[in-house]
Amino acid sequence: MMGQGIAYSSACAGIEVVLKDTSIEAAEKGKTYTAQIFDKQINRGRKTEADKTKVLDLIKTSADYADLQGCDLIIEAVFENVELKAMVTKDAESFLADGGVFASNTSTLPITRLAEASSKPENFIGIHFFSPVDKMPLIEIICGEKTSDETLAKAFDYARAIRKTPIIVNDSLGFFTSRVFVTYLDEGARLLKEGLDPVLIDNLGAHAGMPVGPLAVQDEVSQELSRKAAETHRELGVFCSQFDCSVNTEISEMLIADYNRGGRYHGGGYYEYAADGSKRIWPQIYTLFHKPEVTLPHQDIKDRLIVRQVIESLKCLQEGVLSSVADGNVGSLLGIGAPPGQVASCKSSTPTSTIT
Repeated sequence: MMGQGIAYSSACAGIEVVLKDTSIEAAEKGKTYTAQIFDKQINRGRKTEADKTKVLDLIKTSADYADLQGCDLIIEAVFENVELKAMVTKDAESFLADGGVFASNTSTLPITRLAEASSKPENFIGIHFFSPVDKMPLIEIICGEKTSDETLAKAFDYARAIRKTPIIVNDSLGFFTSRVFVTYLDEGARLLKEGLDPVLIDNLGAHAGMPVGPLAVQDEVSQELSRKAAETHRELGVFCSQFDCSVNTEISEMLIADYNRGGRYHGGGYYEYAADGSKRIWPQIYTLFHKPEVTLPHQDIKDRLIVRQVIESLKCLQEGVLSSVADGNVGSLLGIGAPPGQVASCKSSTPTSTIT
């Protein structure tokens, strides 16, 4: 999901890309993603076949780490698993050019911990992309304890080169955007577990100003990703230690274990997806959760979905995860899709009250 989007965005900026996967077939599938995006743009008259060919020629597919020889930047985009990321880091970073940067596209795992697998932790950094990469304008850059200023500058320059807006945050479980965003997903799951209509939950999330309802966006992120992230956090002994995602994790794990529903990319989650692009709530969701007698004022539902994100954002500012209100506002708007009115109301000074 992520690697193919990173390859597309980089090649569109004129950067030569090696798209490496476990097999050449998987890598070619990733390259096809770029072709499909261009085909849609060509059909709309926005691009030409020549444009498509030019970008595709910049993407080389491979199943061999040796093809990374001389790369200035290597970005691993494997699952949220410390051991897997460590293995990829050790196998790939030796092929970097002198002074090259190794980056992890992780949404939650501390960069300092991941950098332990690197032989040059000063050249290791977090570059957190957002899905879908070709559409989302934000990049979250995370420095580990040993990341050098030069490595940070190179990561920042890369983000600008591929026409993304970077924010720099301090190393912490979930960083800023994932930590806040997960509270939106978790609150949606809590409302569902309480018995509220899933369509109502998603409609009111959108009505509150979010671009997509919490259940629909969980399908896009995928229940499988949430499950794997929780599994890794449990292994590290940090599950729900800084932000609470327990109910969302509980439902995601149940949907996967009992019904094999891991999200849109995995065939369906909360929703069923038709070939024509339409979707509807999977009927079993009503059987599992819906209690018609349970009602809440619509404003209360909207407040729960928004205010919990606000509280988590303030915690990130107080704890030093965010260096500035400005970075928080940019990350909220471009990464999370927060309602602009909520962001505009933030004050420019650090809150002094303690939030529990």
